[in-house]
Formats: sequence, C-alpha cells, structure tokens
Amino acid sequence: MIARVRLDLALRKEFDYLVPAEFAGQVEVGSRVKVPFGPRQVMGCVTALVETSPQTQLRALVKVVGRQSLVTPRVMELARWIAEYYCCPLEIALRSVLPDVVRKEQEGWRERLVARVLPLAGDLPKLTKRQTEVWNIIEEWRELPLQELVELAGTTAETVRRLEDKGLITVGPQVAERDPYAHEHILPTQPLALNPEQAAALARITAALDAGTPSTLHLPPAATFLLHGVTGSGKTEVYLQAIAHALGRGRGAIVLVPEISLTPQTVERFKARFSSGPLQTLVAVLHSHLSAGERHDEWHKIRQGRARIVIGARSAIFAPVDPLGLIIVDEEHEYSYKQAEAPRYHARDVAVVRGRMDRAVVVLGSATPSLESFFNSSKGKYALLTLPSRVDEKKMPVVRVVDLRQEARKEKGPPIFSRKLAEAITARLERREQVMLFLNRRGYATSLQCPRCGYVAQCPNCSVALTYHRARQKLCCHICGHETAAPTLCPDPKCRNPAIRYAGLGTEKVEDTLGRLFPHARVRRMDSDTLKRKEDYRRILSDFRTGKIDILVGTQMIAKGLHFPNVTLVGIIYADLSLHQPDFRAGERTFQLLTQVSGRAGRGDVEGEVIVQAFTPFHPAIQFARRHDFDGFYEQEIEFRQQLHYPPLSRMALLTLRGRNEDKVKFTADYVRRELDQARDSVPGLIVAGPGPAPLQRAETYYRYQIMLRTGQMTKLSRRLATLVASWKLPEDISLVIDVDPVDLM
Repeated sequence: MIARVRLDLALRKEFDYLVPAEFAGQVEVGSRVKVPFGPRQVMGCVTALVETSPQTQLRALVKVVGRQSLVTPRVMELARWIAEYYCCPLEIALRSVLPDVVRKEQEGWRERLVARVLPLAGDLPKLTKRQTEVWNIIEEWRELPLQELVELAGTTAETVRRLEDKGLITVGPQVAERDPYAHEHILPTQPLALNPEQAAALARITAALDAGTPSTLHLPPAATFLLHGVTGSGKTEVYLQAIAHALGRGRGAIVLVPEISLTPQTVERFKARFSSGPLQTLVAVLHSHLSAGERHDEWHKIRQGRARIVIGARSAIFAPVDPLGLIIVDEEHEYSYKQAEAPRYHARDVAVVRGRMDRAVVVLGSATPSLESFFNSSKGKYALLTLPSRVDEKKMPVVRVVDLRQEARKEKGPPIFSRKLAEAITARLERREQVMLFLNRRGYATSLQCPRCGYVAQCPNCSVALTYHRARQKLCCHICGHETAAPTLCPDPKCRNPAIRYAGLGTEKVEDTLGRLFPHARVRRMDSDTLKRKEDYRRILSDFRTGKIDILVGTQMIAKGLHFPNVTLVGIIYADLSLHQPDFRAGERTFQLLTQVSGRAGRGDVEGEVIVQAFTPFHPAIQFARRHDFDGFYEQEIEFRQQLHYPPLSRMALLTLRGRNEDKVKFTADYVRRELDQARDSVPGLIVAGPGPAPLQRAETYYRYQIMLRTGQMTKLSRRLATLVASWKLPEDISLVIDVDPVDLM
C-alpha cells in the first residue's frame, strides 16, 4: 500500500511513500506520519491511500503517530475546500485543522503514579504501624494518586513501596487529564419552558435534525437556519434543547462563541445541562487561553468520542466530532470569526460548508445578523427563524441619545460623562443596581500633542499616533506593540515645551474619572490591559455577577452575550468612534455594537435604560439602534451596498502587497494590476479597483498597497487567482496577501 502525504512544509504538492508491513492497519487518511525527505525526516499528514504510484523507488514511512487518525475524512474534505476557496496551500489549511500540540511527534499525555489495591491472597502479612496506617487508607480508597496518598498518610513514597513489595498494592503510571474546569462545582439544570416563538424555532431545528439522521439519509441534507432573536430572547435555551435532541439521536454538537470572555459563562450553562441524566456527556472546551496540555487533552476527549459537545472560538469548527449533528454559531455577525493569518477563513462560512458535508444542521444566531446572512435568508438560502421579544415578557431597554456637541458647548469641551449619564449612574448606585460603561478604546489618552509646535507622538513603525497608558507611564502602539517612556517635555529639541498635553480618552481614563466622581463605587475595568491571565476573565465576571462590582468599564468584550440581571443602566461613552472608519461596513459595525451593548441592560425584573453619547446623534446607524429596528437598518444599508456592488450583493477579495520600500511596493502593485486586467475575461463580471495605499499605509515597518476585487463568482475567482499567483514573478522582498471575503479593509 502507498500513502500520499502532505508534508508540514508549504510545498503545494503531495509525496508518495510505501507503507511498511509493521504499519499495516495503522495508517489511515488523516494519520500523522514521519517520513524521510532528502537528508532529513519531517512530519506530515496522510491525505490518501493508493495501490499504485507514478513514482518509482519509493521510500518508506518512518513512524505513525497515535493509535487513530487525527484528521477525520470529513475534516480532511473541509481542509481541501478551505485551501481552494481561500487560496492557500493544503498544508496551511491542515495546520489550522489540528492544534499545534496535537500535531507533535510525541503524544502529549501527562502521566502520574497511582497506587491500586491488589486482591488479597490469604492473610494480611505482618506490617509496621506506619505501613498499617497507609494500608488502611489505600484499602478504603481502592485507588489513589501516589502523591495524594503520601500527603494524606503523612508518610513517604518509600513506605508505600514497601506495601508494593509485599504484594498488597501496585504502583504504576496512569494518564492524568488536564481539565480547565475540574475545580468548579456545577449544579445540574433542567430544560426551561419555551414561549411560542422559541418552541416554533426549536420545532423547525429538530425536524431538520430528524431528517438528517443516519436512518433517513435518503432525504435531502438539512438547511442552514438564521436565528434572529433580540437580546434576551432566549436563544441559548433553544440551543440547549436542540443539542439535547441531537444527542438523543446519537450525534454530537459544536458551539462557536466569538469571545474567549464569553466561554466560561457559556461552558457553565452547557455543563450544568448535560452533566447528568440520560444525555450525560463531557463538554470539551477549545480556545487559545487554554494551556497546551489542556488543549491536548480536550481535543483527544473529542476524538475518542467521550466529549460529544464542543464549545470554543473559531478553530473549534474543526473539532473531530463524529458523527456531527448540529453546529451553532452564536453571535454569527462577529468579525472575530475571521482568521487574521493564512488560511484566512471565516468560521461562520466554514460552519455552513461543514454542515453540508456532515449532513449536520447549522444554526447561526444573532440579535444583529450580518448583512450577508440576512441577505441569504431573504434569498431562501437560509431559513429564517425569529424571536422578536424577550423571554418572560421583559421589555427592551429605553435608549436615550445625548448630543455631545451640545454638552461640549456647556462644559467648554466634550465631557466624558454627560449630565444625563452622570445622574443616571448616581441613581443606580443609590438603588444598589449595576452599571456597564462601554468605550471601544483602551489606554488613557489617544495621543500626545504639543500645543506650541504641533508635535504629535507617532509610532516609528506604523502610520498611527501612540496611545498614552498612564498606569505604566508609557506611550504604546496598538498595532505593532512598540513602547516608549512618556515624556515630560515636548520631544522636539527646538521646542522642549513642558506644557504638552494628552488628547482623547480610553477605558483607563474613564475608570480614573469614575473613581473621582463616585469615590464609594466599586469600579473595575475589563480590557486586554487588565486581563493578563486566563483566570482573570472568569474572576471579574464572577465578581460582577455576585455584586462585588458596581460599575464595569470595558471594551467590546463586554458588549455581547453576557447575562447580568442586576444591570439596569448601560452607558456608551462615544457611540460614533467606529462610524467614520474608511470601511463600507462602518455603519453596520456601529449599529451592531450599539444594539449588542444596549442588550446588556434590563435583563432582570427592573426595566433597563441605555444612554448613548454621540457627536453625530442623527446618523442612521445610531437612530435605528435606538429604536431596535434591524429591518429598517437592513433596508437602508442594502440599498447603499447595491449601488456600489459591495457584499453581500457581490463577493470580495483583497490583495495586499507589503514591503519596506514604498516605491517598490507601489511598482509591484501596478504590475499585479496589469496582470489582473489581462486575466479579467476568465472571470465574468470581475470589478478591479486600485492599487492604492491601504488605509493604514504603514504597519510594523511595512508599506502596504491594496487591490480590491469584486465578483459574483468567488469560487471561480479563487481558482483563477491560485493559477495567476503561481505564475507571477514578485520581488523577494515584496509579499502578497490574498484575503477572500475580508472583514477588515485596514
């Protein structure tokens, strides 16, 4: 037999190797193997098994890693689709499919010594007093880790070994699984009663699940569903009961969440529901804040079939759940589902493709669906399910918009807190209710300026101003990470003005100002500067849930998915920060963010209030969000997209050329444009725009020029691009990045 192998080197081709007799029965499609390649040995993945090869004098496999294949046939098929659609080598796609810790040559299980009682043949041998004490403990427990036994008995490992010598116990290695939630005590929960809208949505999903079960595979594959439910409408309960239905039919589920900060709260709810009862199963967690060991063990629980529910960020879409019945993409509109490095896949779109391949039902859930998903539902590609009201007849929060231009005239400059917001915070603190304040910008001030000479502190590597972080007394670049000490004088040697000032604000300044205005309030900040360790997310959210925090200040990580019934006020400091970005999705992003943040208020018994501060209060995105009117926003926005042929009316690919010499980058971009123009006939309806400087022209010392492609046939364009790129002769110091379906044009 011959194994066709993709090496862990991006060579864009497969190599054939003989399967030695000693590996017979061990090698499958998806197996990780070690093979000779030139003078060295490298790792790779088996992509096919064949009987013959056009090559002669084949070399043999050196090693097979693991007892079972690591990439299931369906996931292998998915990796091939990703490589073709997103214009990247299959080797790169396979690297995303398998976590690094799983791809290693040696299996990464952690072992520990465990003492076990052996059957006693005859009378108990003579023991010392200390040995008798140890024997009594181990006889009661029957099995105990050696270290725990030593600590419990207050003895040494040598004493325990004496019992082994006497044939009473055995001490041997055992795999010790690393569970990130092992120390949490979670109480089981039961399904909740559904309102009519929830019940109708669940009925549609379960009917599709029934149609896709193995006994009825002659039926067409399940439809993708878009579950459009307002904030607090009970989407999670629909997810839970749909998963229970899938488990009851012997199939597993994958649940994607956009933010790591949402994962602990989500895991808690899912573990509580499936920790006991006839549908009991392990719930595995996959995200980047796990240690390497935890990720290894969680992944293998899934591959071994012990964990049939997987919760995680975008890479969890590749989890080896088999058979897979249901995929849920919560907050499907979130841009964090898009991978920033190759392969630049979008987990939501990959979920839809995997659902089709696995005959699994896909549910995309959101209070503010992406225009792409809602457009697909309007064209009948997805089935639309709606939850138009909150559970238990709770009211949507009242949203009030404050014009910061008027406030600036009163206060001689724009205030952080308008009078209305400050009064509302005071009222909530007096009633012992909680407040969330949102500002999607971290740091203390956004720039350092000299009023005398006009100096602005710029990053030496990127075309952005440095942000001031007062706690560390540093000026920092949020693009490349460059840091420098904050000066006390103007850095311009011709000026040296001591009256330099910091302009703008971030979450650090909001927190500081709150401490002065409300000295008795317990204030905490939640952004990437305060969350350094993986347990910080859980600890802050737990403190907020239990009432140890009065005011929570944060960036977008507090904007969605969190459920805190005692939050009755949400304040949005500057609502139009993202509104004027050079991106056609700026209005959509602003509408989604405002709606999601507003949805954190009024989820308990007290009606919620949202105060939105903005310099452009009458912008449609703000006004539609104020009225919770998604349909109105969609109708206006889709008309704008249609006029300019922007997604979802077309598909887009963004080509970015990078290099340290700006003239050379521009020259190369012009060459690429000419090559594209010559190939335009092969992709009907192709629109080419550019080249031009990227909105962020210089990042991490590289100059960047972009070419934008729009088409109605992205699969055809992707194939054509792959052929073209292989033929282009670009300078060695100029790199080309192809981003299919980009979500960030910066």
